[in-house]
Amino acid sequence: MNNSISKKLSVKDFLGTASDYYQLTKPGITFTVVASMLIGFLMGSAGSVNFITMIHAIFGTYLIAAGTAAHNMFMERDLDGIMRRTSQRPLPAYRIEPQKSLIFSMSLIIAGLAYLLLLVNLVAGLVSLSTTIIYLYAYTPLKRISALNVFVGAIPGALPVVGGWAASTGTIFEHGMWILFGIIYCWQIPHVMAIAWVCKDDYEHAGFKMLPKNDPYGWKASLWILIPLIILIPTVYKLYVMDLVNWLYLSGSLITTAAYLYYGIRFTISRDRSTAKALMFSSFVYLPLIWIFIFADWMIL
Repeated sequence: MNNSISKKLSVKDFLGTASDYYQLTKPGITFTVVASMLIGFLMGSAGSVNFITMIHAIFGTYLIAAGTAAHNMFMERDLDGIMRRTSQRPLPAYRIEPQKSLIFSMSLIIAGLAYLLLLVNLVAGLVSLSTTIIYLYAYTPLKRISALNVFVGAIPGALPVVGGWAASTGTIFEHGMWILFGIIYCWQIPHVMAIAWVCKDDYEHAGFKMLPKNDPYGWKASLWILIPLIILIPTVYKLYVMDLVNWLYLSGSLITTAAYLYYGIRFTISRDRSTAKALMFSSFVYLPLIWIFIFADWMIL
């Protein structure tokens, strides 16, 4: 009986540790990165998909994205411990030792980069490496220096779609790919602004220089929420003009973008936590819907 209890405890401990390491990879963000890469791959393939290369691109992107997210947690472990919403993450809660998390994250980054370079192509690997470098060594430290981090952080947030296109074509010099980049970039700024507003007390307590800290009445935030939302309308339309998508995407994306803009306008009028939260939740829905419309349209074509 004692051996049975011991085995049950060891299995439970193993599963708990595995779960903690999985949390280090920020699964929500990592799968968003992979989804964005996949959309770029499919769009770049122009109806002729190399499924073997696609599978390699998915796996390599997952590895390097997971490693990047885990390394970000390693770099910000002390700050995460200060904020209420992140204090129970594996590192600040002392469930994983920092040195082990460092080895884990770097192993994933190196493995993912090597995988993309060897089994996809050089350009896709370099785009992923650029994404990791900008995210970890430009955006992450900038969060403690300037509110401009929002605009810098949107770059690695939008680059996975470029990596996907590069994985399928071997180039980053095609106009349609940068339109996709623009859609994600413009989506991300209101998304981050809304989160920063909802969590502004937490961010201020940890010393993050998010915009609400120097914008108590929300005028600057409103400006930087509305501008990208307005730019989104012609940007999503541009894919249709370029004949990369069909009517299904066009109708769905315009309606979805108009709804996203509506929540941005609501925040601009009220500039309070409830409208910021509504904008935040609308941003969670927006990008997956755009990808669904593109994928459904691609299936029809």
